[in-house]
Amino acid sequence: MSDTPDPVVARNPSETVASFDHHSRGALDRLQHFLHRYPTMVPVIVLVLSVGAFGLIAPNFFSAFNLSLILQQVAVVGTLAAAQSLVVLTAGIDLSVGAVMVMVSVIMGRLSVEFGIPVPISILVGLAVGAATGALNGTLVTRLKLPPFITTLGTWNIFLALNYYLSNRETIRSQTLDAEAPLLKFFGERFNLGGAVLTYGVVLMVIVFAVLWYALYQTAWGRRVYAVGDDPEAAALAGIQTKRVLMSVYVVAGIICALAAWSSIGRVGSVSPTSFFEANLESITAVVIGGISLFGGRGSILGPLIGALIVGVFNSGLRLAGVDVLWQLFATGWLIIVAVAIDQWIRKISS
Repeated sequence: MSDTPDPVVARNPSETVASFDHHSRGALDRLQHFLHRYPTMVPVIVLVLSVGAFGLIAPNFFSAFNLSLILQQVAVVGTLAAAQSLVVLTAGIDLSVGAVMVMVSVIMGRLSVEFGIPVPISILVGLAVGAATGALNGTLVTRLKLPPFITTLGTWNIFLALNYYLSNRETIRSQTLDAEAPLLKFFGERFNLGGAVLTYGVVLMVIVFAVLWYALYQTAWGRRVYAVGDDPEAAALAGIQTKRVLMSVYVVAGIICALAAWSSIGRVGSVSPTSFFEANLESITAVVIGGISLFGGRGSILGPLIGALIVGVFNSGLRLAGVDVLWQLFATGWLIIVAVAIDQWIRKISS
């Protein structure tokens, strides 16, 4: 006689003991999951479609001159967007980046022209000032625990006022820079590449994004930045010093703003306290269109580069098509709204 218990048999063979729902995802659902996994594909798709559309309706859009001109026009804002991206990845925002850039350009120009300080030293001072502005923002955010939006709104006004004070609201002309500080215009110098005419400012923009890509994806610092942006409390419980990470982000962003200041001098050809007045909004536009979530912790650093290119393509294509500047702004506004709507739609997966 066996002690093995008899198996339990269902009374009715047709009864279902347990069942699981197996339903295939729809095409829209699969697209949502794909974009959640690869958020950079959204701006890539928009860029490809934009280039294709404007290539059909705008004459000479695909000319080497026009394509290289687009790169030249977005070089400064693209570099500034790299700084903005770091802050946004930590679920913050920096409204002062444009003011920092212009103020540093004024400092570099005044030290070199008005005070006769060697240009390399003036550039180093400008980089140090950029780091100091980032440290100020970082201190107010981490030590006083002020909201980044309010903090940088305040420092934007401070840096803008200092910009006007230091410059006396005067522009250092191109001829003066050529005679006394030509190195400040280095990033405006052009070179030929396969029939396209590029500037060293474009090269600087690409280098900045390449370095940030490596830092964010290949180093422990980059993983901590994403962790802090995704969930600062969980990051702190995991042993990450969130305040130190945030401080480093703002300092690096300030240094990048200083590099953008040097690039802006070459782009404009002069040092003007009123140049790039809308750079703050343009940098945020590139970040949002580039697919970096305003809630932090998600998005590729290469997205804002693509976002800046999208804005440049739209402006160039609409201009070549004879569309008024007013409607260029109109189109950019809708781009921002659509980009945020797509980000909200993609984020529903994780909610």
